[in-house]
This record gives sequence, C-alpha cells and structure tokens, in this order.
Amino acid sequence: MSNAVFTSTFPQRLKVETSILHQELEDLPLSKAILKEDISTRDYMEYLHRMHDVIKEVETLIFPLLYTELSDLSQRIKTPLLEQDFNSLSYIKTQSAPVFKNLDKQISTAFALGMLYVIEGSTLGGRVIYKHIHKTLGYDNQSGAAYFSGYGEETGLFWKNFMTTLVAYEKNHNTSEKIIEGANYTFQAIKTHFQSESEL
Repeated sequence: MSNAVFTSTFPQRLKVETSILHQELEDLPLSKAILKEDISTRDYMEYLHRMHDVIKEVETLIFPLLYTELSDLSQRIKTPLLEQDFNSLSYIKTQSAPVFKNLDKQISTAFALGMLYVIEGSTLGGRVIYKHIHKTLGYDNQSGAAYFSGYGEETGLFWKNFMTTLVAYEKNHNTSEKIIEGANYTFQAIKTHFQSESEL
C-alpha cells in the first residue's frame, strides 16, 4: 500500500463514520444466515439474488463515473460471476428490485467512490464467506461460489489499490464528506434491500 494510505487518517475516519450502518447491515438475519454452520441452499440463493440487484445497479450507474479514476475498473465487474453462480446452481432469476433510490441525477465522483468503497469492502469480506460456503455447502468458484471468490488470491491487492485511489482523490479534492455520504447511503440502501420481502 502506498505511503499516502499509511499516512492519511481518512481511511480510519471513513471506517468509523460508516460503522453504525455497516454493523446494522451485518446484523440483519440474511447477513447472519450466510455464515451459519447450517446455512441452507435457500438462504444462500436469497443472498445471491439480492446481491445481484446491488452489483448490477452499481455497475450500471456508478462504474461509468469512475473509469477515469480506476484503471482496473473493468476487472472489478462481478455481475457475470453472480450469473455464473445462478447457472451452476440451476437458478433462474425472474425478478429484480431497485436498490439505489432517490439518487441525485448528477452523482459526484466522490460520492461514487464512497459507494464503491462499500462494494469493494464486501468483496474483501467475501473471501471469508467463500471459505465458509466451500466448507458448509461444498461450492467453489466453478460450482456456485464464483461471486464470493472475488479476485481470488489478488483480492487483498485489489482492495489496497482501490484504497490508494480513494485516499489520493480525497486528498487532492478535499471531498471527505461526500465520500462518507456515498458510503453511508450505500450501506443504508443495501440494508433496506435486504429487509424487503423475499422474492424467492
């Protein structure tokens, strides 16, 4: 990780100021179900179904705003991984629900980076879930757990590269408030989406 990330206090501030909504999201029944020893295939599919809504919308709305900031953004596309998992598990998704509502028509780069902070953070955490799913359900990145495999062994590196970009952008543009706002908005939107009635 670059010296800028080591010396900046912003990553810690970002983590602290989003911690309440982050924890509330992790405390939801669906979030907890994914890490249970007796996780059911239904709970697993419910989680993937909802994350597909989240990821597809992020990649449609947010990615176009960030290609000039992140040179590896095309490598961060994950909708095909979720759809690969659906195919592996013989699941046909017939319904989708909007996740990110009431967004400004002109989303700033800083706000978009805050949103992506949540998504990339979940990818980093997904490596823990991947090991659990492989242990409990037997799925791997070729048989139903491609999404949680993230970037494989390079997941940590992808996270460091993203944080280097985010810290540099915040330092150069003084946009800490907008980044935090984008992250909190995203945690809240996903939380609301996870609490909605099951579509399975």
